[in-house]
Amino acid sequence: MSQYVEGPDAGLVIEDHAQLIEYFFNAAKPREKWRIGTEYELLGVSRRSGRAARYSGRRGIEHILSRLADSLEWEPQEEEGRIIALQGERANIALEPGAQLELSGEQCETVHCADKELRRHLKHLLPIADALDIDFVNLGVQPVSPLNDIEWIPKTRYQIMGPYMERVGTLGHRMMKQTASIQVNFDFSDEADAMLKFKTSMGLVPILSAMFANSPISDGRLNGFMTMRGHVWTETDKRRCGLLPFAFADAPTFEDYAEYALNTPMYFIVRKGQWINMTHMSFRQFLEAGHAGERPTLEDWGMHLTTLFPEVRIKKYLEIRCFDNQPFAYMLAVPALTKGIFFDTDPLLAAWDLVKKWSWEERLEAYYQAHRQALGARVRGIRLLDLAKELVTIAWEGLERHNDCNEAGENETIYLERLREEIDQGQCPAYHVVEEWMTHWNYDAKRLIAGTAYRLPDEDE
Repeated sequence: MSQYVEGPDAGLVIEDHAQLIEYFFNAAKPREKWRIGTEYELLGVSRRSGRAARYSGRRGIEHILSRLADSLEWEPQEEEGRIIALQGERANIALEPGAQLELSGEQCETVHCADKELRRHLKHLLPIADALDIDFVNLGVQPVSPLNDIEWIPKTRYQIMGPYMERVGTLGHRMMKQTASIQVNFDFSDEADAMLKFKTSMGLVPILSAMFANSPISDGRLNGFMTMRGHVWTETDKRRCGLLPFAFADAPTFEDYAEYALNTPMYFIVRKGQWINMTHMSFRQFLEAGHAGERPTLEDWGMHLTTLFPEVRIKKYLEIRCFDNQPFAYMLAVPALTKGIFFDTDPLLAAWDLVKKWSWEERLEAYYQAHRQALGARVRGIRLLDLAKELVTIAWEGLERHNDCNEAGENETIYLERLREEIDQGQCPAYHVVEEWMTHWNYDAKRLIAGTAYRLPDEDE
């Protein structure tokens, strides 16, 4: 089964600019239908060498996908006869360009639902990988393999994106092949709600990046960053990545976001199963002039929106993208923190109060400093650590107010407990990795892999 399947918007030619704005308005949902979804990108490595697991071969990621398809009873999706994804009933597994394995979870009402899904996923994945001497490590960047050592997976879209990345930035291939993140998405009720969430989450990016920084080692050594993954995005494609200044206008709108998307170069469109390179024009140019007899459709617009990579983006939901991949104890903290802040007006406004007075220059400085210093970075003399403590308190109170409980009667604050403990001690994951690398692991890649490999979580963990 091919991964690309035409959706219902494929035949809807865009006749009017207003349709682009309506795309966002039509995605709004009433509060009772809000959901939260989480995507986890996992880095596979050879247990023996620490080098990135290959896609091909009997001990490769493609073989793991084949085994997972049987275990989960999910449908394999192929391109040119190779398995590149699995489709489940409510979730799917895809591959990033360097064979990073991404679980795109179901849309959940509670973080308890996301917890069950993640545990189930790891219980299927890890035994299969273990039999092949492959570990999945809880880091945000491949720790050992240099870029050229990592195999590209056979997806046509990457044959278009790869050369383009080399033209527009210096670290695009590192982003594609070496990085792993956690992304969280959530709904909105109307334009005002969406844009307040967009502004607030974009404003919080330096704090969130610092709290979850977890990629201080790459190419087998300390790289000078607490989140190398975050830094890589700043040198990937400045026209489609990073912070967006219009987010901090007094009253940003869907039209503002549409204008940003219209002015950004495209990657591709798909016609009759063929991927067509569109990197030579923006969506605005495509809308105005067409290309080779083709006119843009709403499906083209939706696909284009998925190829924009700001730290927070708008599609048919909002998506925050600034988190490094995490150890298991912190993975559920990402959706829990997000739900606690963004699902009620009071915590949302309290979070915005933390960052609303920063100038654009201060936001950029905090953003770049967070990549190197994590919680030690400062804005107006205030450490991001102190702001992180306040943010956790805001989210905690939001989750207490929801009081959505699991079978044991515990509400969703249980997913913030470890994070709160670490933040109270001034810690983030990267600090631990650096300390271990320089002491107990003694700069040894095998010890690094053993110390960061996912293991099956205990039921009561």
